[in-house]
Amino acid sequence: METKVQKKSFKKFKRVFILCLCLMFTFVLGGTLYAVNYSAETQVAAVATTSENKQVQQKLKELGYYNGAIDGIFGTQTISAIKRFQRDYGLTVDGIVGKNTLAKLGLGTTSGKYSSSDIYLLAKCVHAEARGEPYVGQVAVAAVILNRVKDPNFPNTISGVIYQPWAFTAVNDGQINLEPNQSAYNAATDAMNGWDPTYGCIYYYNPVTATSQWIFSRQTVITIGKHVFAI
Repeated sequence: METKVQKKSFKKFKRVFILCLCLMFTFVLGGTLYAVNYSAETQVAAVATTSENKQVQQKLKELGYYNGAIDGIFGTQTISAIKRFQRDYGLTVDGIVGKNTLAKLGLGTTSGKYSSSDIYLLAKCVHAEARGEPYVGQVAVAAVILNRVKDPNFPNTISGVIYQPWAFTAVNDGQINLEPNQSAYNAATDAMNGWDPTYGCIYYYNPVTATSQWIFSRQTVITIGKHVFAI
């Protein structure tokens, strides 16, 4: 038969046991939450120190979205710049540099189907046709050439598109023979990596200097710098 002392001791033990369980549960839950938060912070820190993140910052700076240091730190200033870029280019505004955002920035992975001579020729055409245009306008010209390569109504090679008779003024007047600068190379590479500021256009023209009435009948998609881009 239990004595009063035994009952009291059991109740005390029970209270202590329940208290220990609560403390253990709190410790485990808190540790789990901390681990999740720590993991997320660690991942952000890891991304912030990569060269890829510096490339994103550099590209955003070239396009006028970022004016901070190219330090690879994925902070609020970089995220805000990414969101502004995403908003302007019709992407999901989440501040995350995913596949689509990388492609629009021209930082995706090339398909490998273009040779060094293709890049050189595309850069030459960009330089000859758009060296006075803003950088995004240079990428746009390269994108039009690549869009034509994919279009069944045009030759299926970069050289075929560029040297198609009367396709580009720069070929007719000899400016295609000028050596491209680094900006033209970058624009050609960005377009090859998937950045298309024209949204699939296959024509562009300067409305001030264009002489063909036919080109004015094409549907305008976007105007970048002095060039109108159409389909």
